[in-house]
Amino acid sequence: MNILVVDDEATLRRTIRTTLESQGHTVAEAATGSLAVERVRASRPDLVLLDLKLGRESGLDVLGELHTAAPGIGVVVITAHATIETAVEAIRRGALDYLPKPFTPQHLADLLAKWGGGARADRDADAAVLASAEPAMRQVLETVFAVAPSDATVLLRGESGTGKGVLAKAIHARSRRAAGPFVTVHCPSLSAELLESDLFGHTKGAFTGAVRDTVGKVAAAVGGTLFLDEVGDLPLPLQPKLLRLVQDRTYERVGEAAVRTADVRIVAATNRDLEAEVAAGRFREDLLYRLNVIEVTVPPLRERRADVMPLADHLLAQFAGRAYKPLTGFTPAAREVIRRHHWPGNVRELRNAIERAVLLCKGTEIDVPDLPPAVLAPPSAAKVAVGEGVPIDAVEVEHIRRVLAASPTLEDAARTLGIDPSTLYRKRKRYGL
Repeated sequence: MNILVVDDEATLRRTIRTTLESQGHTVAEAATGSLAVERVRASRPDLVLLDLKLGRESGLDVLGELHTAAPGIGVVVITAHATIETAVEAIRRGALDYLPKPFTPQHLADLLAKWGGGARADRDADAAVLASAEPAMRQVLETVFAVAPSDATVLLRGESGTGKGVLAKAIHARSRRAAGPFVTVHCPSLSAELLESDLFGHTKGAFTGAVRDTVGKVAAAVGGTLFLDEVGDLPLPLQPKLLRLVQDRTYERVGEAAVRTADVRIVAATNRDLEAEVAAGRFREDLLYRLNVIEVTVPPLRERRADVMPLADHLLAQFAGRAYKPLTGFTPAAREVIRRHHWPGNVRELRNAIERAVLLCKGTEIDVPDLPPAVLAPPSAAKVAVGEGVPIDAVEVEHIRRVLAASPTLEDAARTLGIDPSTLYRKRKRYGL
């Protein structure tokens, strides 16, 4: 596992790090909450060990900041016996567990055995996406693996949920930069101003709320790979600055005139038709040419029919192990439903469906009632209407899908829906849109 240890005591950090590394884990350290947040944003670890007393900082406050920076990240709090009540409060606020001081190497090993399954399941499920019996997907894999050792910029195209992020990590893992950081920038998740700061960093006082210098994700990715997720949604005012980074590997922090150089490899992904975006004036043509040095299109899951059941079987094994459930497989009826479904949300939808089914299953096999309603509906019933006998989530999914299809940009869709772009981004992730 990749683990971040957050503690203001240097001696304790070193002791924990030595212990964890001897157990085969990769460990990073942070002495303050702000540094911990920066490291989580730059390269999301599998698990964070967070001391509840960080000098004058409250670990409970830092816990909230970590969850804001990386929703769903696993955090285990470290606490002295006198503050167990505080540890319980931390769990109420979203921590996985607490580890009382003093603790032994065996206590650490037991803790990671308890909570490491989820991280291993994620990695194993990612690996399953990279195994395919379909010629189109095999060609994609051959191409990206062939160019991975180089520093060439790669553009991954394909529908949302097809596994572009998994491919980006695979490129990094097979590159000469594998020992360096893999840093993701979610282009649609922030306003243009905040995204620029998140990407390039800012100086103290550069804008209201800039109370300290921030290095930005470009600097955090030095020596490694910078992954631009959904680059087609990058705000137009930021595109010249990204072009400069891609072309010259130079940039400037917000509020600073000094030109900085970034030794990074760039991989980008998009589910948009960038040529159409160029024609509409929403994406720079020169930036497109710089990004698509090596371009591959990841096929949707409906065009990988031979991969659906092997992937479902693999996901079932992983999620059942995580949930400590002795599940043996799918009933024949459930397998037929999975094979028949169109999977508009692609691998992400399949993954969410199997995880849900594992949690709801009361027997030893996943059966049809355990699968989500959207998977059970025949293709002709994909369109839903208000007042039909369907869950409210199905109505929301269909409404968001139609608005997205009719909107030129994510920002336009968010305005139509009456929500901010970051909320829409999270809903797209949740529903596999």
